[in-house]
Amino acid sequence: MAAVPVFEEFEPAPDCGCAGCAHRRRALAAGEHPAAHGCRKALAVVTAAGVALGATVTSAAAVGAAPASPRTGGTAVEPGPPPTEQGGTAPLHGSADMPATAEAPLRAVTRAEIINRAKRWVNAKVPYSMTKYWSDGYRQDCSGYVSMAWNLAKNEWTGSLAQFGDRIMREDLQAGDILLFHNPADPTGGSHVTIFGGWTDYTHTYYTAYEQTKPHTRRQATPMAYWNHSASYVAYRYKGLVTGNGTGTGGRTGTGGGESEAVPFPGTADFGPGTNNASATRLREMLVARGGKRFYRQGPGPQWTDADRRATEAFQRAQGWRGKEADGLPGPHTWRLLVNKQGRNIPAAQPLAPQAPSTRAPAFPGREHFRPGRSNAYVTQLGERLVERGYGKHYTQGPGPLWREADRLGVQAFQRAQGWRGAAADGYPGPETWRRLFS
Repeated sequence: MAAVPVFEEFEPAPDCGCAGCAHRRRALAAGEHPAAHGCRKALAVVTAAGVALGATVTSAAAVGAAPASPRTGGTAVEPGPPPTEQGGTAPLHGSADMPATAEAPLRAVTRAEIINRAKRWVNAKVPYSMTKYWSDGYRQDCSGYVSMAWNLAKNEWTGSLAQFGDRIMREDLQAGDILLFHNPADPTGGSHVTIFGGWTDYTHTYYTAYEQTKPHTRRQATPMAYWNHSASYVAYRYKGLVTGNGTGTGGRTGTGGGESEAVPFPGTADFGPGTNNASATRLREMLVARGGKRFYRQGPGPQWTDADRRATEAFQRAQGWRGKEADGLPGPHTWRLLVNKQGRNIPAAQPLAPQAPSTRAPAFPGREHFRPGRSNAYVTQLGERLVERGYGKHYTQGPGPLWREADRLGVQAFQRAQGWRGAAADGYPGPETWRRLFS
């Protein structure tokens, strides 16, 4: 089993590795910092309370710092450690080299854009650093990474990111939101932030995390909320988030009122037998709107059923796809067409040609159609025949296409009526059970 990563925001300067200097730098990170500005020096005192409120060295220096001599005793004063455990809140260092202002308005961004921006650093494997800046001008630590993904006007740190988001519940997390842990009592003690990329399974115990950590940016399945300090992480949604039509979400999901939010594909793990999540509900709603209502006997829900597979397959076939492209499981292309309301709708069902009545039992379709989780017309046909033969007492509602325990109990009662016992009366129809039931 792989070792659980332990994240530490504070990174001592490389010039001295002794324990005493490392301890001094940690104390300076939460206390007194010599801040360099050109050839002049300023002394900034940041109290523990100031750190807790996310105060930056820039603001502290403006209020309580006095100019100091550039030299002491004829010796140049060396720059101190980073003013916070995240490094300084500096302007962007890109091609434009334009300093950002605190009053700059929030830049509008969609969820898809946040994830796409996050992927750029993952693909580039940007090295972790609290003092260096990537070519796009953002600091190469975890909060600089979120500043970049959210397209903020300047580099923020864990103590200031919260002011750019609305606090939400963990169960409301969607792609592009963040999970933030800032430790005001000891900022160097594990403060960290990750970008939520979507749940990895229906249990919601793991999610896809985009994060900037040592040695470089990564994307991987991560336990909710993180490997350590898990209970202290808080979920936030960017205040400048907009939907696909340019409308702000105001910190909400943005799915009501007919809005079509640019939601990135959540991943193949959200779909298929055994899954239960909001992505399946959204998929079903979109399929119903595109002509797939006839596949469902019940309203949209989070539990994946065979009706979802058949409706998805029908939509894929409507696009002219065949083989693996029409396997009934949504991929990025299927999802994009549904979200953007593109492609062809699911065609209406063709009426069946009338058949002459027959006294012969229909051919047995196969055992695989009668198993938990399966949904098909043969299950409905079986249930209706059980009711006709007087073995329908276990149904609390009419027979349907989804195989249920009521179907199994009805079949078992019929089998026992034939004098069968043991494995011969397990409630799952075989060829002989089928022939006798329909003859």
